[in-house]
Amino acid sequence: PDLLSPGDLVVLNDTRVLPARLVGRREATGGKWEGLFLRTTPEGLWEMLSQTRGYPEVGTAFVTDTGLRLTLRGRTADRHWLMEPEADGTPPELLSRYGHIPLPPYIRKGRQEASDRDRYQTVYACSAGSVAAPTAGLHFTPAVFAGLAARGIDVARVTLHVGLGTFAPVKEADPTKHAIHREWCEVTQGAVDAVAAAKVRGGRVVAVGTTTTRTLESAARPNGLRPFVGETDLFIHDPFEFRAVDALVTNFHLPRTTLLLLVGALAGGELLERAYA
Repeated sequence: PDLLSPGDLVVLNDTRVLPARLVGRREATGGKWEGLFLRTTPEGLWEMLSQTRGYPEVGTAFVTDTGLRLTLRGRTADRHWLMEPEADGTPPELLSRYGHIPLPPYIRKGRQEASDRDRYQTVYACSAGSVAAPTAGLHFTPAVFAGLAARGIDVARVTLHVGLGTFAPVKEADPTKHAIHREWCEVTQGAVDAVAAAKVRGGRVVAVGTTTTRTLESAARPNGLRPFVGETDLFIHDPFEFRAVDALVTNFHLPRTTLLLLVGALAGGELLERAYA
């Protein structure tokens, strides 16, 4: 809180991480299988990243260690699997019952503990839909929010469901040619009003994380910040005109990622190099 000024507005991404990791075996052979839920197709199939030996045929059945049966119904152009779960329920309901939290490898090499369903979340997470936590928000605690309130710093929320494409490396020699991923996000009228009020009083809009930044800047196009709901394919890289965000709280990012390009567009190359050095 001491780094910010009274009148500033902190904007959070309130997405919640799904237990999107499934572990199991092929029903017929017992061969090991692992999958990560990405999204639901319009036809109701689960698009998943999957790992197993060989190249299973369409129609192959898999059973998770928690008892969910899924059948392979096809593959996408990206070679993602299209799976049909046998149980009834929405993806959040079924994953809550049968899935595991998809911990990143830098946390216990991905090995899950029972407490991770609560621990690998921001303290303000409420809207289930992400396959990874918006990690800048993991630093915030009730004590931090109390400190912000005591200094007269308001808080607003938006939602962006973090997809695996967020972490996809940039392989193009010209990074601006990278095929950017799409993610679902929402900015409510309440968030729009909070941003407008901060601007009027001369405060800064402080985005917590690259996902919050992408959400706000998506909703600010083409004609200023408006309520927004849907998928965004906004690719933020230098040069870029920020129309909503004045400051960013973020972690360090891996080289050759779109996240690093976003931070560089706001901070500038010189500051970015100094920070990483």
